[in-house]
Amino acid sequence: MFGENIFGAAGDSIVIEEFMRGEEASVFALCDGERYVTFAPAQDHKRIGDGDTGKNTGGMGAFAPARIVDSTLRARVKKEIIEPVLDGMKREGCPYAGFLYCGLMITDVGPKVVEFNCRLGDPETQVVLPLIDSDFAQLCFEAAERKLTVKNVSQKNETAVCIVMASGGYPDAYSSGKEIFGLDKFSGETQTVVFHAGTKFSGDKVVTAGGRVLGVTAIGENKNLGETINSAYDAIKKISFDGEYHRTDVGQKGLKYETR
Repeated sequence: MFGENIFGAAGDSIVIEEFMRGEEASVFALCDGERYVTFAPAQDHKRIGDGDTGKNTGGMGAFAPARIVDSTLRARVKKEIIEPVLDGMKREGCPYAGFLYCGLMITDVGPKVVEFNCRLGDPETQVVLPLIDSDFAQLCFEAAERKLTVKNVSQKNETAVCIVMASGGYPDAYSSGKEIFGLDKFSGETQTVVFHAGTKFSGDKVVTAGGRVLGVTAIGENKNLGETINSAYDAIKKISFDGEYHRTDVGQKGLKYETR
């Protein structure tokens, strides 16, 4: 950073921060400036390689609900993180309406904030939205109108796992324009959703057009994460494109909480 000046002026100074040890988790809140609702907590898999190794990516998979964020922790996240943020912004004359992405580290002393974003997360959204049993459009409309009428979002008694199918070489250089086969096998499927990310049409073919190409989400029974993981990996076996890469351990870190 300093010797080779790889970041330019941005690397002229550094900030030394506390290193937080624990597991990361994401909690999304939909806010209307004063009131808010939260959705099922999720866990992302940021690193390119199995066992959370290698370079950071935009996310190689996710699962929800993340049981590391149990009811006690969710209550703390609301009281210690979400509510102080909304109260503080309201006091400053800038009430926040929209999605508040709380990127958390679950440490030995409780939840700590890694980051905030004014959006949903990717690929966490692909496992959080399928579990909502409320009218999502109505929730968004009420938040935009600054009058949320519900305190708790109704959740399906299910679990969801998303596997990202990426282009070989990602997050470094990768090639595009590879034809994707097998997408037609999911027509009418209700327990598997294929989310398009880095794709485009080339004539009548669907081809790759990005690093993260597809997010394949399987939905299964609640408290049966293992079977849902298997369903997600069975689903991606039906899809192929030249150079495809995916992690093989998405969701595994959640299995140790299944008996809770």
